[in-house]
Amino acid sequence: MSEIKTIVTIASHSALQIMKGAKQEGFRTALICLENRINVYTRFKHLIDNIIIIKEYSDIIRNETQKILLDLDAIIIPHGSFVEYIGIENLYKIESPIFGNRKLMEWEYDQWKKYELLKSAGISVPQVYNKLNDIDRLVIVKLPGAKGGRGYFLAMSKDELIMKAEKLNIDLSQAFIQEYIIGTPMYFHYFYSPIYDRLELLGSDIRYESDVDGLRRIPYNIVEPTFTVVGNIPVVLRESLLTQVFDYGEKFVKITKTKVPPGVIGPFCLEAVCRNDLKIVVFEFSGRIVAGTNLYIQGSPYSWLYFDEPMSMGRRIAREIKLAIENDALDKIIS
Repeated sequence: MSEIKTIVTIASHSALQIMKGAKQEGFRTALICLENRINVYTRFKHLIDNIIIIKEYSDIIRNETQKILLDLDAIIIPHGSFVEYIGIENLYKIESPIFGNRKLMEWEYDQWKKYELLKSAGISVPQVYNKLNDIDRLVIVKLPGAKGGRGYFLAMSKDELIMKAEKLNIDLSQAFIQEYIIGTPMYFHYFYSPIYDRLELLGSDIRYESDVDGLRRIPYNIVEPTFTVVGNIPVVLRESLLTQVFDYGEKFVKITKTKVPPGVIGPFCLEAVCRNDLKIVVFEFSGRIVAGTNLYIQGSPYSWLYFDEPMSMGRRIAREIKLAIENDALDKIIS
């Protein structure tokens, strides 16, 4: 393998903190950028050494793009846009090394595989339904991929679910129907380091979802809530909850080593609800960096417990790559 010199990602999602973190750790940087987003990212040209312009996301696997990446001695950092827009089949066609486990992103795309992985880990999960006649409580209907909540909806019964799916033109054969847990949504940002063999908690957030959060101001029977994520809010957990949070994180690391070898590498997120009895129920996972980490470009209250310096998730990724290079252990962090 060529020496890693450049950290690259798609100009979307969490790209700016990835670029800043790479610069802080001494790497060159590059962004793969859609034409209509150049205006945003050129405003931060001090963080970006190269911008590779593409017309559509699938251009990342074009020979011209792949040659540029190989010439840059690049390592690619995946985020949510890789799962949603690049497509799993194209992910395997990228020739440059990718930080993390490509196979885990394939599991992330499939809601049923996600659920089975969490359940087999011994993590508390909501009930799911594969028969509409079994619906006996409030459920949330989800679509495949990393859509940021777009297109999700609630239903109390089979008839209501079918009616709403028809109205929204949703194919129920592609939908994942899950019990809706009442409580506080919380998203836990972990980093598993193969170099240190250590699980770290680097932050936590609450997602602000339009329209369901905006509906606090008007009665629910006026507007049907939707769950498209528009931003993130920082949250610090009461310390007694950390026992569950670390237990779930360790269980996730362990099960991925068994079911999706070599297991999770680097950042991942368990997406959960904390009920009023303080039981945490995990409804999804993300097997890569999540956008909620953008809150902590100067580090979080948790990252300061590990590092006596500002440590964003983007910088933590770059630090792991740097450590892997120094220890001749790149094979432990790439796929």
